[in-house]
Amino acid sequence: MTRRCGGATYITGMRPQDILLPAAAGLCCKPGGFHIDPVRPVERAVITHGHSDHARAGHGAVLATQETLDMMRLRYGENFAGSTQAISYGEEIRLGDVTVKFHPAGHVLGSAQIAVTCKDTCIVASGDYKDAFDPTCTSFELVPCDVFITEATFGLPVFRHGDASDEVKKLLASVALFPERAHLVGAYSLGKAQRVIKLLRNAGYDAPIYLHGAMEKITEYYQSRGIDLGELRPVLGMKKAALAGTITLAPPSATSDVWTRRFPDPVTAFASGWMRVRARARQRGIELPLVVSDHADWDGLTATIAATGAGEIWVTHGQEDALVHWCKSQGLRAQPLDLVGYGDEEESETPLQDEAEA
Repeated sequence: MTRRCGGATYITGMRPQDILLPAAAGLCCKPGGFHIDPVRPVERAVITHGHSDHARAGHGAVLATQETLDMMRLRYGENFAGSTQAISYGEEIRLGDVTVKFHPAGHVLGSAQIAVTCKDTCIVASGDYKDAFDPTCTSFELVPCDVFITEATFGLPVFRHGDASDEVKKLLASVALFPERAHLVGAYSLGKAQRVIKLLRNAGYDAPIYLHGAMEKITEYYQSRGIDLGELRPVLGMKKAALAGTITLAPPSATSDVWTRRFPDPVTAFASGWMRVRARARQRGIELPLVVSDHADWDGLTATIAATGAGEIWVTHGQEDALVHWCKSQGLRAQPLDLVGYGDEEESETPLQDEAEA
């Protein structure tokens, strides 16, 4: 194993698989005595971010950023783990025979890449990440390493997401064109919804924005962390006629059920990187697809991989084969991790609805 540092090359004796290895519960660090984003309860978990396919309840101890711990409390209750420990970006702690350091991932509020170093070998587990600017979370930080573990949610060349602010302009143009209709925007309740709201505000939209009940707690939490989202109102209790010309954010599943009957002739939108695939938008009955993703697109993935300087790339949860092939074409060692239990949260979320919102 070689490691570049300050222009020099060092030979190390530690194999990456001696540090991190796929296991039934997830990515296991035996010398550190922990798992990263385990899919089943473990004694010690290190969590990259608060999405439910990465952050699960029932672990003995959880190490994560304060925001991720708070998200887990909101979703699972105060006793979601035996004990918790908050870690800040840039802070380094010792776990067993390894050191662990958290770096911003740019995915959602509190999301982190986890750098695991043992002896002279550094592995970075990216979790989910994006390199595009997001005004609601700390921007992605490039971390040089020996091995980079990358997601591949949008790991095909067809996925090039473009500027999210341009997609929000499409939404506002539709609102102006159809003032008699309500606009329902399907968006995941952690990260995507708040980003869309902030992009709307940055584009000059200052009218009240309405929220499905499942959006309220997490959005209030974002505001408590100093993220100004303007005037927000619960849609519950609003008269149908009063919602003409308004924008409402809701979990994706809610935009296709009976809940939508409370809106006047709704325009259904969906903010997701998957909206680049028009056939998927048609299948879901989406009238206004908005290509807004909280994951890196193909160009973001390949540029990040190259910039880390890592000689070895492990690819997980997503379009693994295409990205592995690209890495090998660049002379990098690469392999799929084939971890199970992770998926795109936009596709899998079941909203935690209030009884009145069901």
